[in-house]
Amino acid sequence: MKKILVVQSSARQEGSLTREYTAQLVRQIEAANPGSWVVTRDLGAEPIPHLDGTLLGGWMKPAEEQTEEERAAAARSEQLIDELLASDIVVIGSSMYNFGITSTLKSWFDHVLLAGRTFKYTENGPVGLAGDRKVYVVTARGGRYAGTPIDFQEPYIRQLLGFIGIQDVEFVNVEGQALGEEEAAKGRAEADQALAAIA
Repeated sequence: MKKILVVQSSARQEGSLTREYTAQLVRQIEAANPGSWVVTRDLGAEPIPHLDGTLLGGWMKPAEEQTEEERAAAARSEQLIDELLASDIVVIGSSMYNFGITSTLKSWFDHVLLAGRTFKYTENGPVGLAGDRKVYVVTARGGRYAGTPIDFQEPYIRQLLGFIGIQDVEFVNVEGQALGEEEAAKGRAEADQALAAIA
């Protein structure tokens, strides 16, 4: 049995390739691990507030000085971290918007990268505390970016996950979707092969 956390970040509920391929990957994982349970955090349907002074107050102020809003913001962050730390496998659907990750996914990372919970500071530098899990990242892209200097998604996501100790990260990229019918079909076929290899 596996505990699977699914993080969807596409703004679209319909016609999203990240949602389509993420759902297919989760089905494969469930089929290979009967009895698994899935928690879905849909950042497109229910966006998490961006990092602001209220959340910082919830993190940094003494409890007796916090406002009700600051306590609620800190509690929301704790819930997101608990979901992450309870998981064995994380599947992230990361649409590419303007060459990067969605602002909603950035907000999720801003909430779960928290000193004392998912990493700690030491005299030798930061040490990740969330490393004992596998992460799959499904991306959908209009062009072809993998392995190029303008792929700002994969290196950034790997950096964020690596900072909290997660090194076992695998990407499935659905590329070329705005380059014409032939290239779009090729990109989907490549993604299908990548999913088959995971299975």
